[in-house]
Amino acid sequence: MKKYFYIHYFLLVGLTLPALAQDVSLFQQFNGRYDYTAIGNTMNTVENGTLGPCTILTSSSANLSLNSGQNIVAAYLYWAGTHTGDFNISLNNIDITAERTFSDAIDSDRVFFAAFADVTSIILNQGNTDYTISNFDLNAVIAPYCPSGTNFGGWAITVIYEDSNLPLNQLNVYDGLQSVPDNLSISLDNLNVLDNENAKIGFVAWEGDRSIAVNEQLTINGNVISNYPLNPANNAFNGTNSFTGATNLYNMDIDVYNIQDNINIGDTSATIALTSGQDFVMINNIITVLNSQLPDATITIDNDTVSCGDTTIEVFYTVHNTNSTDVLPANTPIAFYSNGDFIGASVTLNAIAINASESNSIYLNLPEDIDPNVTIIAIVDDDGTMTGVVTESNENNNSDYSEIELLIIPEIIVLPNLIGCNEGLEISSYNLFEALKTLDYEEDDVAFYLSLEDLETASNSILIPSDYNNASNPETIYVSIVSDPCYEIFQFDLTIENCPPYIPQGFSPNNDTKNDWFNIQDLYDIFTEHELQIYNRYGDLIFVGNNEKPWYGKINRGLNNIGGLAPVGTYYYILNLNDPNYKPFVGWVYVNY
Repeated sequence: MKKYFYIHYFLLVGLTLPALAQDVSLFQQFNGRYDYTAIGNTMNTVENGTLGPCTILTSSSANLSLNSGQNIVAAYLYWAGTHTGDFNISLNNIDITAERTFSDAIDSDRVFFAAFADVTSIILNQGNTDYTISNFDLNAVIAPYCPSGTNFGGWAITVIYEDSNLPLNQLNVYDGLQSVPDNLSISLDNLNVLDNENAKIGFVAWEGDRSIAVNEQLTINGNVISNYPLNPANNAFNGTNSFTGATNLYNMDIDVYNIQDNINIGDTSATIALTSGQDFVMINNIITVLNSQLPDATITIDNDTVSCGDTTIEVFYTVHNTNSTDVLPANTPIAFYSNGDFIGASVTLNAIAINASESNSIYLNLPEDIDPNVTIIAIVDDDGTMTGVVTESNENNNSDYSEIELLIIPEIIVLPNLIGCNEGLEISSYNLFEALKTLDYEEDDVAFYLSLEDLETASNSILIPSDYNNASNPETIYVSIVSDPCYEIFQFDLTIENCPPYIPQGFSPNNDTKNDWFNIQDLYDIFTEHELQIYNRYGDLIFVGNNEKPWYGKINRGLNNIGGLAPVGTYYYILNLNDPNYKPFVGWVYVNY
């Protein structure tokens, strides 16, 4: 049960003469209470042959008669004939165009075609009635084929129906176009036969001749099968319809065989061999009906969650057990791949009933340097080594994929510094929005952070960015601005400068708690190395102060009145900030009581 990303389900290994033929392979599978019937008719008036008339009909009919309780679920029309093809015909006056075509050949001069169309809607609409194929005209092309008896035309409709009285079956429809020149071997795999009662195999074949019976056999697992007298063991391709008992389907066969004695309970495969020692026969359609109870695990990727700048993604998925005949067991493994690399695993949590499903999600960690356009492949019943652990009715529908685009964050854009005046101890108040004045943004789309990690996790944003006090000098601020599909990142530094102090013109040191000292604003704890000198009107130095010693009007220099208050009057000051950006400030201050 090996799994591949791209799986071709070849059921048929054989040899055909020309390279034009298409191997018969699985087309559709139905699991449930299903069975089938087939109708059809030839366009030949008699069996072809070297002495037969070189004419052919352009229309023919057959009757469909299903029992009550047999509900149509699918109907497939196949038609075939001589030459390269008539792919536009009519069914009960409804135009039909081939949806798929096939070809085969005996040699370069004798080529043949077959065609397919899904006619389910027509059969559902018209039900039990006569069905007529018309506008199927090969008269203009058959002449070169008549001398060798290879002129033919015909059609068949395979009708699959559901019936509640039937056991749980697996019905497989295989098609293609392969000839049986001598020995054609067909291997049917992925079986799980639980009961061989009423097991059957049927086929639609073209160009068989009743009069040719040379080593013409059908065998199942080495046993010759037949429906005597309709299909003798040595003349399998003899122009008959096993469903209706018709014996006049010249140069075509719609046959079905009971094979319950030729396949065993527990079988997982069966081998069909077709031989014809002389007759050139082409197989177009094979159908098997077996009581084969198996789950059928499929998976769909439903959605995904991608975070900005994050290579961890959450993938939402659903495991289905649709079109199955048994429960899918719990703990069925699920593997996830990216670029061919295994990146994660999960399991089903519960047993999944027939036609039921289970949804879940998984976080997948992708490489940091991965391309932003990622293809995620999910495979159910895969243990991470492309190997399954559950026997399924169809091993080739276990995967799904999704194209996911990671949200890559652009490079950080550095903005000019935001400068604040030192309000003391290198702390300032900032309106952080002022750093964004050159940008076009909505205020609600902006968030400020103190670290890139906080920004990426959208945590610990600055609560009041319009009035923020820095914690260090300098301090880096990170900004996210919403920008579809993600966001942009900016950064800028908060820096401090010592702004010029404001010097009042006077004060009154009378201990009334109002204006009691020479309060030079934006000076103390900012220009910490400053020196303040006070002179009286005679030019005598009466006070020297610094960052720890403001002037409260007391005299601390001179010969007299040290420690006393300076008299009312005007005094001259010299304020030396000891800052290379500023010259000393000089002026007058008035002291009053």
